[in-house]
Amino acid sequence: MDVQRIPILLGPTASGKSALALAAAEAFDGTVINADSMQLYRELRLLTARPSVAEEARAPHSLYGILDGSDPCSAHRWRGLATEAIRETLAHGRLPILVGGTGFYIKAIAEGLSPMPEIPETVRTAVRRTIERDGAAASHARLAGIDPAAADRIAPADRQRIARALEVFEASGRPLSAWQAEPPAGPPPGLRFATAALIPPREMLVPRIEARFHAMMAEGALAEVEALLAKGLPADAPIMKAVGVPELGAILTGTATWEAGVANAITATRRYAKRQATWLKRQIISDISINEKYSEKSMDRFFAFIRSNALTP
Repeated sequence: MDVQRIPILLGPTASGKSALALAAAEAFDGTVINADSMQLYRELRLLTARPSVAEEARAPHSLYGILDGSDPCSAHRWRGLATEAIRETLAHGRLPILVGGTGFYIKAIAEGLSPMPEIPETVRTAVRRTIERDGAAASHARLAGIDPAAADRIAPADRQRIARALEVFEASGRPLSAWQAEPPAGPPPGLRFATAALIPPREMLVPRIEARFHAMMAEGALAEVEALLAKGLPADAPIMKAVGVPELGAILTGTATWEAGVANAITATRRYAKRQATWLKRQIISDISINEKYSEKSMDRFFAFIRSNALTP
């Protein structure tokens, strides 16, 4: 089987990776495929720094704003979506360019995950209704009786992960921890990945985070959060975990001033970027590391990387 090498551009938030991926898509007739867990959701285009409508018009984009904020997307599910998007892009004669900062997603497709059972929608619905009825603590206690190893790794209030573990057991009759002990499946057949890391020094990244967040506020990020909260989603819905939602929510409820809420959101974003950079450096072996912000120099390096790794047999 012929093997197609696919470029991945990873990096922390505000590193400029989306702009760099878009520039590459324009240069190489590519499609930008999202590998960011929050940008999957349609509710918060501004706050999650999803590409704008104008940016999406410059080159095809895939897996952006496709899910409702209450719809969980595990690494297994994203891998399936991304694999389908990659194959569709290749079928149209375009170059897939994966971009994002969700490390588990990137590992899932580049290195593979342990096999997992398909979860019928009936099982998913039944498990989540039971958790809603009984509460997270009682459901966690039930999980501890079924799969102690998984329960030890999941916080008693984490409804999403509790639900996932119970769904796997209900669908297969086998504990999640047993599935996770299986060897990884490797990358999808016929696909291999070349990874470039865009990780600017902290002294470059912090001012970008601050400037970008103020721009988000000027463009209407607070109104986005207000509309999100009006939907009445549960507090543990995936989109409610987006950086900035609690801090801007505090402005809307009057528990924080505008200045304090914005300052807290910027601090949360800086901490998130630091965690991302640390995780990506430790957990993913990149083929090249570009230790600067998006610029003409970083663009030249990434373009050369694509030419040598994705366009060369």
